[in-house]
Amino acid sequence: MSAELFFDSVLILLLLGLAGTALHVRRLYTSIVLFIVFGLLLALTWARLGAVDLALAEAAIGAGLIGVMLLAALGRSGPEPALRPGWFIVTASLLAGALVAALLAGAVWHLPGQTSTLPALVNEHLDDSGVSHPVTAVLLNFRAWDTLLELIVLLLAFLGVRQLGHAEQALPAAWPLLRAWSRLLAPLTIMVGGYLLWRGSAAPGGAFQAGAVLAAGAVMLNLAGLLPSLGWSQRAVRTLILAGILVFTAVAGLTHWFGPGWLNYPGPWSKSLIVLIEIAASLSIATTLTLLVIGERERPVP
Repeated sequence: MSAELFFDSVLILLLLGLAGTALHVRRLYTSIVLFIVFGLLLALTWARLGAVDLALAEAAIGAGLIGVMLLAALGRSGPEPALRPGWFIVTASLLAGALVAALLAGAVWHLPGQTSTLPALVNEHLDDSGVSHPVTAVLLNFRAWDTLLELIVLLLAFLGVRQLGHAEQALPAAWPLLRAWSRLLAPLTIMVGGYLLWRGSAAPGGAFQAGAVLAAGAVMLNLAGLLPSLGWSQRAVRTLILAGILVFTAVAGLTHWFGPGWLNYPGPWSKSLIVLIEIAASLSIATTLTLLVIGERERPVP
């Protein structure tokens, strides 16, 4: 057995084991920690499959920010009850998981052997997209409507979470070491986010990855007590949250009235319009994810 095959086999077994254990462990805290580890291994899996963009998004959002949200929710839920799943629930879940795995295996087994023609089509028209990275070309040119809808879904998720009310629980004082490290790491997160945004037109990266890194930096500052209070009532916050959708729809309207069609960019303006959309989307994603994680809390900065 080759080293790569052995590594992939161990990775698959770890993913299955973590998923099953996270569902049936007795303590919610342990379940959340296992979920975070599962997200990190899933990011490694995407990287092994060559989908570096998805790996970056999974590590930052799936394992990082969602893990912080789950821990924060657990901290506000009072005493943690001990979970004792019965044998019937465990057996039923195992059988359901095995059935789903069998259905997926059967679907994959009967797929035709020929490769998809979509990668060749993307590479054929890549020069007309305005960027040199095929993933960015698909997300912001060839299938730009999908990306616009993703921003709308993120906005709806934020508005839905706001209906749950504001967080009233006071946070404990931050450790001096955390405050010191946050001051050092905050500029680094801005640099990394800006680099991912700039690099996204030619390599893995882009708006979602940059926005997730910026949001992680903001969450870190919030945990250290260095972030001012943020809320939907502030005009600047509303502007940043809506910036991605507004710029995206404005470009769609302009290309419809003065160009070849909805989100069909004119050749010379393709790259400029994509960069404009990505900058606005990065700021919008960063602000939305930050408020989704930390909530709207009135707390002055010491």
